[in-house]
Amino acid sequence: MTDKLGEKFMRGELLNVNCPSRDVLKRITSRWSVLILLALKNDTLRFSELRRAVGGVSERMLSQSLRYMEEDGFVERIAYDVVPPHVEYRLTPLGLEVGEQVVGLADWLEMNVERILAHREKQSADA
Repeated sequence: MTDKLGEKFMRGELLNVNCPSRDVLKRITSRWSVLILLALKNDTLRFSELRRAVGGVSERMLSQSLRYMEEDGFVERIAYDVVPPHVEYRLTPLGLEVGEQVVGLADWLEMNVERILAHREKQSADA
């Protein structure tokens, strides 16, 4: 049996407005999802630990991002049956895979941030 969706949306169709990959791209490349991937790269963290690791994220945005990432299979939520409640988050194999891609981008950004900021400053001065 052939995968009709797979046939319709071959690699490279991300530019197509109807490609379902675009929704996943939007979610996984959001500001907070990228930082969550980096924070969970080598760790399993509780919500409060994750919030501290991802500086500046509100509880609401962290919860929403984690929910989306769990829905898409990137993050696993582990709830322990204890009082008080204890919940931890870790990357799934799929999350680890996409996380490797994000680490490459983050490394590149950190190595080139001075050049980028200098260009930005020049553009602002020329405007």
